[in-house]
Amino acid sequence: MWRAIASNFLTVAIVMLAAVAAAIAWGKNQYSGLGPLTEAICFKVERGATMRGVAQSLKEEGAIRSDYIFRVGADYEGKAGDLKAGSFLIGPGESMAGIVGAITKSGQSTCGTEVNYRIGVNDAEMLMRELDPATNRYAEVAKFDPAAEAAPQTYVDRLEDPDLRFRVTLAEGVTSWQVVEALKRADFLDGEPGEVPPEGTLAPDSYEVTKGVARAEILNQMSTRQEQVLAELWPGRSDDLPYSTPEEALIMASIVEKETGVPEERPLVASVFVNRLREGMKLQTDPTVIYGLTKGQGVLGRGLRQSELRGRTPWNTYVIDGLPPTPIANPGRESIAAALNPESSDFLFFVADGTGGHVFAQTLAEHNENVARWRAIEAEQEAEQEAGQ
Repeated sequence: MWRAIASNFLTVAIVMLAAVAAAIAWGKNQYSGLGPLTEAICFKVERGATMRGVAQSLKEEGAIRSDYIFRVGADYEGKAGDLKAGSFLIGPGESMAGIVGAITKSGQSTCGTEVNYRIGVNDAEMLMRELDPATNRYAEVAKFDPAAEAAPQTYVDRLEDPDLRFRVTLAEGVTSWQVVEALKRADFLDGEPGEVPPEGTLAPDSYEVTKGVARAEILNQMSTRQEQVLAELWPGRSDDLPYSTPEEALIMASIVEKETGVPEERPLVASVFVNRLREGMKLQTDPTVIYGLTKGQGVLGRGLRQSELRGRTPWNTYVIDGLPPTPIANPGRESIAAALNPESSDFLFFVADGTGGHVFAQTLAEHNENVARWRAIEAEQEAEQEAGQ
């Protein structure tokens, strides 16, 4: 009798274990398998939201089949407490695991309506755009320069939308004065920016911000990020550089930034200036002369005069030896990397080639020939412009 009872108990236990194993396997499959969405949606996670509330909302929107499995899976992965506020694009058939990853990873919104304040060298542009989840494409809502025109009504009407996201994007080569002046005109920011940060210390990048954040706080973020970039790249620098401090490397990086708009040219342009420093030659770069005239407060808007090339300022590298005393703009990561690891070359000169890039030379004679070709291209371009008027 006891043997029969034990045998039956064992049979029941095995069946129960098998059922549990099957249930777990089914749950895992539900968690990682294709979800029920047939079209993409933009799902918002509010600040202070809980995983339970998010799971319920996702089920109501038809993005998941089971809020319970969603919560258990998030907890099993150790992500239940990692919710990030924001708006997230959830694609058709996205699994629960994929959704959990999206809403717990970086916190950077991937959909919804966004205001991107883009600060460039020549102007600043406020761009409001909205992502269509179905096409995964942004549609422009409004665009204007706050320094030159009033905000369009479509922008004003939607500025109070609680779901609106904000971003400040800083272009490479912008001066610190330009950044501060542009931030003063951003109507979604608050507070005075304070003193203009030292030139070169703001990292060109895109910064997601909260409406009403202090302008000084954004500048602090930019400064911190540039410090991080320098700290990361400085230990891997070339051994034989003619400058010995991160500050001097930042000066060189800013010159490289202003001399070429072609990314792949940066290490070669840096090599020219490094070679000149090694040879004891003056750098003779126009952007430094321009900075000496403007102090970074705006764009010169014309060509340099011969008297200006001969005029003495601390930044006129046609007159002074070595590097100028400060950077002449805020260089991006790639220009800093080029200044720290310039290409190996024998070039001492370069001039524009008419295509947006430059042609390089080892000797002055070669350089003069290249300059003559460039002058001919300039004359031809001017003639074409006059003919078209």
